[in-house]
Amino acid sequence: MKINTQFAEPFINKTDFDICLEEAMQALSQLKNKSGKGNDFLGWMDLPNRISNQEINKIVSVSEVLKKCETVVVVGIGGSYLGSKAIIDLFKPYFKKQSTEVLFAGQNLDEGYINELLSYLSDKDFGIIVISKSGTTLEPALAFRLLLNKLIEKNGNSNLKDKVVAITDKEKGALKELANAYQLETFVVPDNVGGRYSVLTPVGLLPLAVAGIDIKKIIDAAKLQVIELQKEELNNPAIIYAVYRNLLYRKGFSNEIMVYSKPKWNAFSEWWKQLFGESEGKEHKGIFPISMNITTDLHSLGQYVQEGQRNLFETFIRFENNETPLQVNNSEENYDKLNYLTGKNLHYINSKAEQGTIEAHYNGGVPVLQIELVQLDVETIGQLIYFYEISCAISGYILGVNPFNQPGVEAYKQNMFRLLGK
Repeated sequence: MKINTQFAEPFINKTDFDICLEEAMQALSQLKNKSGKGNDFLGWMDLPNRISNQEINKIVSVSEVLKKCETVVVVGIGGSYLGSKAIIDLFKPYFKKQSTEVLFAGQNLDEGYINELLSYLSDKDFGIIVISKSGTTLEPALAFRLLLNKLIEKNGNSNLKDKVVAITDKEKGALKELANAYQLETFVVPDNVGGRYSVLTPVGLLPLAVAGIDIKKIIDAAKLQVIELQKEELNNPAIIYAVYRNLLYRKGFSNEIMVYSKPKWNAFSEWWKQLFGESEGKEHKGIFPISMNITTDLHSLGQYVQEGQRNLFETFIRFENNETPLQVNNSEENYDKLNYLTGKNLHYINSKAEQGTIEAHYNGGVPVLQIELVQLDVETIGQLIYFYEISCAISGYILGVNPFNQPGVEAYKQNMFRLLGK
């Protein structure tokens, strides 16, 4: 992994960089010695090293039972589903159906979505992974009630333990009580790991294993990053990323756009939005996270990025191609005037579109960072997950907020419950 700052450096002066670099080093030190804000939620920092082979083997074993189902529905909201969906979408085929289909519910209250899901499952042998620490968060709790009722209607109560797995609190809560009553298989949501940092716990790992993704490779890759990204050194990419984000923010660039060229990256960008938005958006501070898929969004948002307000910067995700090359054929008539592309593959063409976009936006006054990856595989994603987690924590400390709480999330809930008469 490498951070390319070529198209952001001209917006930053060395004195400011040196000052912010020192702040980042102090932030990382606070994370390591657990002396900063929210230090009781730092269990994610050494999580890849702490998760035991026994627990990984149990996750894999339970996933094999669930894989006997035609479809498995993951019920959760926020950090309870975004991480697993991000990785599953990256590696599942665009059009080919997988042996065990993984769907998601509990992330919205749309009646049409739930109605269609229940109808779709009517003739399916399906299972459920329900993820909630308390079991009372409205969206997943409501979806789980309806799905569990559907499952009992189809199969009765006798074999629920082979169809339903609960990931919840170790000892207490509504979901834990239900799991005990039905004698369900359970996994624990760690007390010291917040939802948006939980993708390397059973919260993310079990759905990934059901989808056929090698979770051991993801954990092993993250272990390497624990060592590399906790080094208080200038060449630490997590430090570089956090420093540039905050320096650009101080210059008035208050919106960050994650830019990527694979549609499969859409769900990953949603995980990234939650991680940074929920971690930094406090006390009327924070960089607003946005995402853009090129070249698709160059024909919509691209106009704004090129010529709109200069209050945004971009971070491009770039990686080497590992797809089957698809070359452009020659056309004798050349009606579409595309013969100049004959013999070139689509990845090459896409990479030139990407490079042209970077140059155009930079020349238009937009700072551009680039996260360069060797290739897109499960090991790389394991590294990237930990990279974003630690860089987000460093960035939040530089900003002066607690990156591990989310007090603002409760505001809508209080009003909603009042309006519903709870």
